[in-house]
Amino acid sequence: MGAKAVHVTFTNTNLIVDLEDGRTISIPLAYYPRLYHGTIEERANWEIEGKGIHWPELDEDIRTADLLIGLPSAESQPSLKRWLDERKVRV
Repeated sequence: MGAKAVHVTFTNTNLIVDLEDGRTISIPLAYYPRLYHGTIEERANWEIEGKGIHWPELDEDIRTADLLIGLPSAESQPSLKRWLDERKVRV
């Protein structure tokens, strides 16, 4: 069984995840553009779901296993652009 996330925090540049086995991992926000472009409030609204972390307001899901191996977001540039354009309309 893989490591499970239990807590999430952020710095200005990193996503920091505490795991139930006592490890803490730090990943550059640049790896996850939706988190990078999210507000502090949106980033703070996370939940543990199955084998990963979900941010409902950002429509972002990241598996803990992907964090452990340093796998960045696989979202395509066209998809990210559409998401960013939709955010501009909402603001």
